[in-house]
Formats: sequence, C-alpha cells, structure tokens
Amino acid sequence: MEVRELLRENIRTLSPYSTARDEYQGSLGIYLDANENPYDNGYNRYPDPHQKVLKQKLSEVKNVPVEKIFIGNGSDEPIDLVFRLFCEPKRDNAVSIAPSYGMYKVAAAINDVLMREVQLEPDFSLDVDKLLAATDEHTKLLFLCSPNNPSGNCFPKETIERILKTFQGIVVLDEAYIDFADQPGFLSRLEEFPNLIILQTLSKAWGMAGLRLGLAFAQPFIIETLSRVKYPYNINVVTQKIVYDRLQTRPDTQIQTIIAERKRVSEALKTFPLIRKIYPSDANFVLVQVDQPRQVYETLIAAGIIVRDRSRIAGCEGCLRITIGTPEENTVLLDTLKNM
Repeated sequence: MEVRELLRENIRTLSPYSTARDEYQGSLGIYLDANENPYDNGYNRYPDPHQKVLKQKLSEVKNVPVEKIFIGNGSDEPIDLVFRLFCEPKRDNAVSIAPSYGMYKVAAAINDVLMREVQLEPDFSLDVDKLLAATDEHTKLLFLCSPNNPSGNCFPKETIERILKTFQGIVVLDEAYIDFADQPGFLSRLEEFPNLIILQTLSKAWGMAGLRLGLAFAQPFIIETLSRVKYPYNINVVTQKIVYDRLQTRPDTQIQTIIAERKRVSEALKTFPLIRKIYPSDANFVLVQVDQPRQVYETLIAAGIIVRDRSRIAGCEGCLRITIGTPEENTVLLDTLKNM
C-alpha cells in the first residue's frame, strides 16, 4: 500500500507555513523575526512549533522514535487532521464502529465527509465482515476505539490485525484507555502496518486532561504530513513545560488503584437490585445497565455525583457510564445507589 496515494491532491502539493526559526539551527540568538515583545517574561516568545524537547521525552516514555510522534491539542486535533489529509469533502467517506467516541462523527461532519457507522454486536463484539462490507473505493479512514468508549472492552488483537491487513485505507486505532487494559496495544507494532495511526492521550492515566495534549503515532511520512497541515504553534509554552515535567514520574500506582477500584465497584454493583447488567471493562470506567436510567441519573445529580447518561444511544439502551473515581468517591457513589 502506498500511503502517499491516499492523500488529497492539495495536501500532497501543500507548502506549509514556515518560520525563520525553522532555518536557524543555533541554540541562542537575537530574535527579531516574529514581531514578538522582546522583554522576557517567560511567555513572550512563541513556543517551539516542533516540540522537540517534549517529543524526545515522549520517545523515551513510549519507546517510539521521535519521527513517529505527533503532538496535538488533545486527541481531537489529529482526529480532525486525518480527515483533512485523506478525505475529499463530499466524495470520500469514513467508517466507524458504533457506539464509540462521538468526535469521529463530529469531525467527519465538520469536514463534510460521510461517516458510515457499523453497529457492534449486543455484547459489543465486532463483526469484521460487517465492518469491511461497509467500505468501498471511497472509504479512506476506518476508526476503531480499543478499549472502546462507552462499552469499555478491548477488541482481540487478531481482529485488529485482520482489519489492518485487509482494509486498503488508513486505520485510526484510538488507544486512549490502553493503560487500564490487560492486553498491550499496538504501539510496539507500528512498523508492521504502514496504514496504522495510533491515538493516545495524556488525559486519562497520566492525569493531564486540563493540559489538552494528545498523541498520534504512525510512520514518519504520515507524521511529517500531519505536521505540515497543523497550525504552526499548536502546543503552547506552558503545556509543553508542564507535560515535560510530569512525564518524569510514571502514574503506575494510580493506574493500579483505579483498576482495583474498577473491580471493587463492579463487584458491589452486582448486588444492587436496580442494576440489570455490568459490562466487562478494560478502561477507567464501567458501563452499567439500570432500571429507569434517567431517574437514577437525576438521583445521582441530586447527590452531587455526575455520571454520563448513554441510555439514548443505540446499543446502550438503559445504560449509564460511570468513571472510576478515588476510593472515597466510589464509596459515596455505591452508598447512594445502594439506598435507591
């Protein structure tokens, strides 16, 4: 597969915005090129548009070469960018599983690209034949979220491998919750699949949701093209510095606590009369089916507990998605539900 041939023609010939600092190789200089305020206050200079220092640290943490790393303003930025790279508006289409993360469909609509959604099975397993049957010669992107949101389940690696080997477009594998899963993701296997883009985030396991930093991993040509299309200074100075500092310490203890609490919450919920079903989860949340979901939701709101009502989504009828909080927060949740 020649990935370059999948690009839109205008993207292939695009001359990206460049700065004088792209040409300057020194570490120090008198910067009179960007019309900045010259008086140093820590923020008067534009940030590094290539995030070189931060990418080097991420390379160490993720064990992925720098040239295979793209840093976005949240994962939503690379999701939007892949539509701009590969999908001709009004002509091409994308395919996604459903239910899944809602931004795939929103980004498709913003870019005027048809999104075809393929419903998962009642147990949230994936019928690969059905998924591939939804593609045609104009399908450029295929979105998989594993562990999936809102169902919480990982798809078997054999299932993902078959899709990667069969589909003749770009597979976007969203691994936002992979840190909470028992099975490894595909990051160590990037070299095997030239059509694979992996999305990860620092918002979940790493506890940096407020900093809005998402990651895309792919072959260097795709990363280079994403970098040509993004806005020049997409990651600000403060975010780059704080993320770099926080990457010095791994959140392994917190991850293990969340996984243990996921098990405790799930086991406790099984004993509550209002719970119809608890779906297995490889993420930092559980999807539960309840009697009268809106009433349960409103009762929790009244108690100051906010969960996500997914009961109106096809395949999630009667379901609430409950994020795993601290042990103390989870105990309050369970006490509130026990008394209903």
